[in-house]
Amino acid sequence: MKFKFIENNRLSFPVKKMCQMLKVSHSGYYRFRKAPLSCLKLENEKLKARIKELFAEHNGMVGSPMITADLHEDPEFSKVSRNRVARHMKEMGLKCRTVKKFVVTTDSKHKEPVSPNLLDRQFTVPTPDTVWVSDITYLRVGMKWHYLTVFIDLFSRIVVGWDLSESLERYSAMRALNKAILRRRPGQGLMIHSDRGIQYASGYFRAILKKHHFVQSMSRKENCWDNAVAESFFHSIKTQMIHHCKFQNVAEAEQSLFNYIEVYYNRRRKHSTNGYKSPADYELKCWNNKKVNPDSTILLQDQDVAAPWIG
Repeated sequence: MKFKFIENNRLSFPVKKMCQMLKVSHSGYYRFRKAPLSCLKLENEKLKARIKELFAEHNGMVGSPMITADLHEDPEFSKVSRNRVARHMKEMGLKCRTVKKFVVTTDSKHKEPVSPNLLDRQFTVPTPDTVWVSDITYLRVGMKWHYLTVFIDLFSRIVVGWDLSESLERYSAMRALNKAILRRRPGQGLMIHSDRGIQYASGYFRAILKKHHFVQSMSRKENCWDNAVAESFFHSIKTQMIHHCKFQNVAEAEQSLFNYIEVYYNRRRKHSTNGYKSPADYELKCWNNKKVNPDSTILLQDQDVAAPWIG
């Protein structure tokens, strides 16, 4: 219906211009908007109810782009525009939660050798387990700071390994890496990129890389953009979960982290870089595509792609 099209796009284009292009009258459009119990109003109520459900499923941690992507998976709402979703969310007071805090987690003032920046901000890779990026962030457990180390595969943005520790010592990074290796079993030549922190520069950490014939890459000094994907993940988990929780003990914190990382982030939360697919779905579809076309190189962003390497 022409009036319905105008209503759905009135925030993007002038109503007058759309009426002229579609050869309908202004008065007819406004009668359509004011009609009591009109199909449009009933449809909007149904749409708003679904938006509210999805927002609750994400625990209030997403905005209109993610909600729109979820809606598009339902044939009934497959053509709903982001502007329309944003308008309804604003009307209902549904706003993504954010909080800002800062604690230093990187100690780059050490005498250990520093690896060159081989990644050089090339954050798009064609195959899984080609490049993993890593970083460390903080969270309060009881009265103490604890530290979360993660390793992320740049191919799909899936978190392949993580560890929570009460110390910034090197052992947490080593445990997280070993968990990722056990989970994914990557081949030789995998690049591990991180900042210049002592956790990654230590001889113990480098020994793991050497044992598995991995290649090390490090960001330039005090340049967070060189590890932007890991920074982006931590922005999400901190503003959406960590800063809204009060953990009484380590078991409680680890359970919450598991629910966020393994259940929500890896398998539920859609990523724009994955064509609005979750990391697990992106890898699974890649693997299915690979089985159908075994001679094809795995993937471009908009292709349906997959994975026996999914954890």
